[in-house]
Amino acid sequence: MAIWIIPTAIVFVICGLIGWKAVRKWDAIAASSFTEKDHRIPEAIEDHPFSLNPIIWVIGVTTLFILFVIFYYWASSV
Repeated sequence: MAIWIIPTAIVFVICGLIGWKAVRKWDAIAASSFTEKDHRIPEAIEDHPFSLNPIIWVIGVTTLFILFVIFYYWASSV
């Protein structure tokens, strides 16, 4: 199982960076002054509400890693 330490660490770092970037973006929005314009939903989010959600990105990265591990063990056992 030691073979998976580095790939798992890479996945954790990617997920951490996604979360860090999302929190920084939300913090910048909260620090700015709230006006009527700030309450408007950006057009990119209206068009694609799930594409900018960091939870979806973390789930996607983790799912790809898990599928890679499953494929690796399936291919090595054949």
